[in-house]
Amino acid sequence: MLKSLWHNRQLIKTLTRRDIASRYRGSFLGMLWSFFNPLFMLCVYTFVFSVVFKARWHGGDNSKSEFALVLFAGLSVFNIFAECVNRAPNLIPANSNYVKKVIFPLEILPVVSLGNALFHAAISFAVWLAACLLLRGLPPVTFPLLPLLLLPLVFTTMGLSWFLASLGVYLRDVSQLITVTTTALLFLTPIFYSAANLPASYQKIMLLNPMTPIVEQARGAMLFGAMPDWRVFGLNLAISLLAAVAGFAWFQKTRKGFADVL
Repeated sequence: MLKSLWHNRQLIKTLTRRDIASRYRGSFLGMLWSFFNPLFMLCVYTFVFSVVFKARWHGGDNSKSEFALVLFAGLSVFNIFAECVNRAPNLIPANSNYVKKVIFPLEILPVVSLGNALFHAAISFAVWLAACLLLRGLPPVTFPLLPLLLLPLVFTTMGLSWFLASLGVYLRDVSQLITVTTTALLFLTPIFYSAANLPASYQKIMLLNPMTPIVEQARGAMLFGAMPDWRVFGLNLAISLLAAVAGFAWFQKTRKGFADVL
């Protein structure tokens, strides 16, 4: 897996750049949309949840600005996962012209999708940081830990993307199922609410969701200055690495039939 990614690093970089540019091709503002979109959504979430629903975050200072930053931080992390997983089942059918090229490394397509998602996540985090500086001042000293805390998310996303990219070739209904599943997972992850507000029995069930510790630890480091639980982080990292290796192995094993199906 690592050998393939390293050997094709320049191709991954080129395709990722092209994938990002293609999203805004033909638009008047072009790449500026990657900045305006998260800024607009931050404003909408702030108004809807803090003004209309008057929501406040458990254990915080009960300010509207805090809830908006908490919500946007959680969504920015979750969207990395959701964007890649939702695209994965259609990656190979959408690039069927590459399938017939024996020398083309199909396994890099999910990596390109992840690169696209990480680029837009970086823009969202930049918007978040600007809003934090404006509304609350400097973020806590734990903020630089964010890239490290996102490693389990990256590896888990890659493993699932490889698995779903392969499965989507043989079962076209997978894309519909995944869209519903990620929507449900969005509300089953403590993004719009704090897990501390739930009964203890439900909090234990919530931990079965792999996104829960990732979102909570990233959000804690970004906003509340909370040091991550390194034992939980290490366990998540180990499981995510296994998921990445298993997903890659599955993809390489099943890719032989892609040309026949497509």
